[in-house]
Amino acid sequence: MEATETLIELEALRALKARYFRCVDTKAWVDYAELFEPDVTVELPNDGEGYAWRDREVFIADTAQALEGVITVHHGHMPELELTSPTTARGIWAMQDILRYPEDARRITGYGHYHETYVKRDGRWRIATLKLTRLSLEIT
Repeated sequence: MEATETLIELEALRALKARYFRCVDTKAWVDYAELFEPDVTVELPNDGEGYAWRDREVFIADTAQALEGVITVHHGHMPELELTSPTTARGIWAMQDILRYPEDARRITGYGHYHETYVKRDGRWRIATLKLTRLSLEIT
């Protein structure tokens, strides 16, 4: 792959993750679902335990339910992206998320990393695997 093609593909992966953050924060669940492979594997930590999904539709439905009425702000920083073939890639993103629960004024701020793999099908990159690891979680 030529340098220009590589840069174009890496920018497409950055745009994919930007859409991920925007869609989850605006609760655009139909658009959010389009960012993932149908058989996506997602692993999210939760107070020492974790949640795992291997189906896009179930993951989206569970996420929508969990974030109903919650104000969220997600940030992704400093991506480490690598094309592993013309149609596969992997990446690590530093992240911060803030979740505000209006009903009890609780606020959760998390820091960590997204570890992801990507697949390009029909000219579009999608997330094939996503694992969130946390460095810190503050609850106020």
